[in-house]
Amino acid sequence: MNITITKTDQLKPHPKDTALGFGTVFTDHMFNMDYDPKNGWHNPRIEPYQPIIMAPSTMVLHYGQAIFEGLKAFRTEDNQIQLFRPQENFKRLNLSARTMCIPEFDEELALEGLKKLIRLEKDWVPKTLGTSLYIRPTIVAMDPFLGVRASYTYRFFIILSPVGAYYPEGFNPVKIWVTKDHVRAVRGGVGFVKTAGNYAASLFAGEEAHKNGYTQVLWLDGVELKYIEEVGSMNIFFVINNELITPALNGSILSGITRDSVISMAKKQNMKVTERKISIDELFDAHAEGKLQEAFGSGTAAVISPVGIIKYNDRVINIGEGNVGPIAKRFFKDLTDIQYGKVEAPKGWIEKITD
Repeated sequence: MNITITKTDQLKPHPKDTALGFGTVFTDHMFNMDYDPKNGWHNPRIEPYQPIIMAPSTMVLHYGQAIFEGLKAFRTEDNQIQLFRPQENFKRLNLSARTMCIPEFDEELALEGLKKLIRLEKDWVPKTLGTSLYIRPTIVAMDPFLGVRASYTYRFFIILSPVGAYYPEGFNPVKIWVTKDHVRAVRGGVGFVKTAGNYAASLFAGEEAHKNGYTQVLWLDGVELKYIEEVGSMNIFFVINNELITPALNGSILSGITRDSVISMAKKQNMKVTERKISIDELFDAHAEGKLQEAFGSGTAAVISPVGIIKYNDRVINIGEGNVGPIAKRFFKDLTDIQYGKVEAPKGWIEKITD
């Protein structure tokens, strides 16, 4: 399929890199593609960023059939633009599509559309180290119908947003709050896919955490309420006795691409890496015994986010005395050096955007 391009005649002003927050400014153009049973996925196009017109009865508004991804484009020191592991994002989006009864799309076509969109919007990719162009591919159900079934029609779109740091703390330890009153997902559900409802389910506990001065929620499993799963916007890692431990993927945890990258790099650095169940009590016991050396999250938005304080019931532990640990610091540097083109990337990790 040919991807058509329609340019806007009303270009927006670009914010300064120093003024960038996260997810508040959007570029001039977007990628769109439609699906219906007769034509399949069709009409891939780049056109001006604009509202999507939908009826009040549109199914996504009522039944939540929506999936999305998040990835980034980076500007290198030699002024080139590159993507970090985009094939994995589109592969995971198709996994989400299968789970949510959405027709799968051509991943190569989606990547081609994204690259064409970024070439058109290349001046929106910020130049300052630590900034990037955030990319949000999304698919939503478009049938105007009030009945519980999978939609017959869909819209696939990609929007772009120049961003700075995800957390106001920047690359400094964040405070996370463990909840036993709420769960986000259970095995057999959709916790392992990036669907809108997962994030809606996390909002109430997230607000409670913010009211108590914490940045994010650390979720426990939805059955026994004892095993650590993930943080609201990132996977979680712990360093205990020089061993890197992260919860195993069990059907209710998102398979993070940054998570996979950390595990891959750690193994190449001959670090002991274990994916397994780890209970919140084991974590607090490790801290009491002086064995918990570091905790950090991994995700597209924050890359690596050190964790300094964890609160569970009335117990609070301080990890690293407010300092960023050496392992979190190393992974942050290793990942960002790859993303910004400072070092050679592992094979297949970087997709260059050429003119």
